[in-house]
Amino acid sequence: MSLLYTLLIILLVVDGLVLTLVVLMQAGKGGGLAAMGGGSAATEGIMAGRQAATVFTRASWICGGVFMALALILSIMSSRAQQPASILEQDFRQGPAGTPQPVVPGGAPETAPTQPAPTPPEQTPPPGR
Repeated sequence: MSLLYTLLIILLVVDGLVLTLVVLMQAGKGGGLAAMGGGSAATEGIMAGRQAATVFTRASWICGGVFMALALILSIMSSRAQQPASILEQDFRQGPAGTPQPVVPGGAPETAPTQPAPTPPEQTPPPGR
């Protein structure tokens, strides 16, 4: 794992904790889904005007946006880390059975200098025959 990936994960966790605290610190709006039903005043329903945004509302939108952006970036980074950069690179990782000989700039492959094979010692016939 790279240092950038680790740093982004730490930022994502910290942002998630801050987002949780900011949402929990907001004052209740009084109703939620229950306010859409009958019995609520027309000024408080779906068609009502927008209330002034508080600091906590803006902070929750910003933290939520940062959380989603970090999650998207980390998702892209992790998916790219699992794929090889090239098909040829994947073939080279498997490797051939033997190591190839290096090629010198003359076209002929470079070979190790060969030593002449040792000659067997001359055998003399045993004496007495």
